[in-house]
Amino acid sequence: MGIFKENPFGHILFLKKWLIRLIGLVTHSRYKRFNSLEIEGSDIIRALPERNVLFVSNHQTYFADVVAMFHVFNASLKGRDNNIKNVGYIWNPKVNMYYVAAAETMKKSILTKIFAYAGSVSVERTWRAEGKDINRQVKMSDISSIGTALKDGWVITFPQGTTTPWKPLRKGTAHIIKKYKPVVVPVVIDGFRRSFDKKGLRIKKKGILQSIVIKEPLDIDYENESFDSIIEKLEYAIEQHPSFLKVISKKDLLAYEEENELRRYRNRHKI
Repeated sequence: MGIFKENPFGHILFLKKWLIRLIGLVTHSRYKRFNSLEIEGSDIIRALPERNVLFVSNHQTYFADVVAMFHVFNASLKGRDNNIKNVGYIWNPKVNMYYVAAAETMKKSILTKIFAYAGSVSVERTWRAEGKDINRQVKMSDISSIGTALKDGWVITFPQGTTTPWKPLRKGTAHIIKKYKPVVVPVVIDGFRRSFDKKGLRIKKKGILQSIVIKEPLDIDYENESFDSIIEKLEYAIEQHPSFLKVISKKDLLAYEEENELRRYRNRHKI
């Protein structure tokens, strides 16, 4: 790699690689030592093509979610099987990996600008700005930027556009899927809201079981499937469909807690 070689957004790859390394080294203990990260689906990551892959996930914090995914994806590509042991996997990271983020958020500080350089595709939110609800047209340049990132590599998106659970998915994601026809990989995360603050920068509580579940790519008819059908399919895949909002019975709650205990047991024996 030439020292001044750039990606399609004009970012110097040598610098981007070092930023990813630094972020990876600084944050590794947040998922490996202070909390426990349970991973499923590393084999799915290794089977994906080099480019035009769209990861669609629920969202719990501004930054901790996506940083954890950078860890998991890079560890999986380096042969780790559902774990992030030995942070050496971050030395040669996948640099053509991006995530969609609100431009307003990514401009707020030096730290967010560093995160942006490491991989964000910044877009203007159409429904909220400066803490107020708005309604504006989608910028075609934003759609094109996501398309450029897909053409170059992998893109992570959080189609709810908020860390609040159960919110409807933005239809822009379906437009991107129909236009660029990426491999669509659902990701379901949990535990980040309990272990980090809303921004995902400060550890709020230690000893929390976090999880990232990578599911098989969705079967989508890019030409004939409707936008609404794709959105509904995504809602089910990332477990944010309204049908998931139900009162959990005592029996189901006990079963859920038992499963959590099994995960904790498995996680302890991986260390």
